[in-house]
Amino acid sequence: MSEFHRQPRNFSLDGRARGANNAPPMTNPGTSATLLPASDGVPIACRVHGAGSGLPAVALVHSLAMDHRFWDRVAERLAGHATVITIDARGHGRSGRGSTPYTAQRMARDLLDVMDHLEVPKAIVGGASMGGCVALQFAGTYPGRTQGLALIDTTAWYGPTAPRDWEERAAKAEAQGMESLVEFQKTRWFSDAFRAREPGLVQQCIDIFVANDLEGYLATCRMLGAFDGRALLPDIRVPTRVLVGDEDYAAPVAMAQAMHEGIAGSRLQVIAGARHLTPLEVPDVVAASLLELCSEARP
Repeated sequence: MSEFHRQPRNFSLDGRARGANNAPPMTNPGTSATLLPASDGVPIACRVHGAGSGLPAVALVHSLAMDHRFWDRVAERLAGHATVITIDARGHGRSGRGSTPYTAQRMARDLLDVMDHLEVPKAIVGGASMGGCVALQFAGTYPGRTQGLALIDTTAWYGPTAPRDWEERAAKAEAQGMESLVEFQKTRWFSDAFRAREPGLVQQCIDIFVANDLEGYLATCRMLGAFDGRALLPDIRVPTRVLVGDEDYAAPVAMAQAMHEGIAGSRLQVIAGARHLTPLEVPDVVAASLLELCSEARP
């Protein structure tokens, strides 16, 4: 089967070009996102930043219980250099939940479906945390659609206790609500200095987190517990960046190192003083890596 599944074009990159570059970070409550149907009919919300002919496409998937606005700070820095496609993963933001259980393969197909609707034949694909697992799965499953790969604050495998660990987190959310996880999450998301410096942005992340669909969150936790993308690493043949904060306790440096060692020719960058959500904490660093991939990617 061809890796490029052409869909009816009901959304135009050119139609999103005007006014898409300068949205304030994390302030728009998603009203600029457009819903496109995945191959199983579930609506997937996406936003296109800075569309223009001749620009490389960068497709990005957010962290667990965030949404497409997660990438606003990075997209601003790529304005004029790339067309940036951001989505709400299924079960997140404005996207539909669909049937469960979830798999990384299904989420990777959702991104492929969005690219097909937008008539984007290839993209530099990246993701943070959960989104990094999806990006790795995408690159392994659809190599002909992948020009470059950015694995940010993520892992190919959460380890032998992952199913139990993620089930415990899901059980707490189900029993006590998403709010019960906030204190745990925000200290893992951001360094102490960043939380003190940017309380408004931290609160916006908390608001998005607690508003996430509970069933979607539970299904995604279980997906991450089951995810094992280690077998994909040797087959990655595109320019790849692996980024991790040196204070990341959720997907530590050792996990990033394992991906780097498993992907021939990849480059590893350990970011001093950053924790788990580097696209928000150090968007300049993340954007610079994506720009490097744009310059290296083959048409």
